Amino acid sequence: QVRLVESGGDSVQAGGSLRLSCGTSGDTYKTHCMAWFRQGPEKEREGVARIDSNGEIDYGESVKGRFTISQDNAKKFLYLQMNMLKPEDSGMYYCMADCWPGSSWSKTPFNFGSWGQGTQVTVSS
Repeated sequence: QVRLVESGGDSVQAGGSLRLSCGTSGDTYKTHCMAWFRQGPEKEREGVARIDSNGEIDYGESVKGRFTISQDNAKKFLYLQMNMLKPEDSGMYYCMADCWPGSSWSKTPFNFGSWGQGTQVTVSS
């Protein structure tokens, strides 16, 4: 079992930047895919970015060119650098482990894999 704890959420002005962190513990060596998801007010949960054990990276269409996902060398931390933030980026951001492979990653259901408790991002215009 993998345990995940997110941090770094805050309130910022549009155009600003934030860096989210996700600390991992437990059976992380079994994890082949890690991802960030988000859910805004009255919105469906959305896949933001994922990275797999081969280093392959994918982003949701709405964040391409603005967000960057990364891991430390020990793969104990997952990061999400968010630049040029927009009000529509507001929401609860979740780190998760064991996302579905390939192009299906963004469809990973909430009852699959391991999820953190979330960190709130609020972007004001």
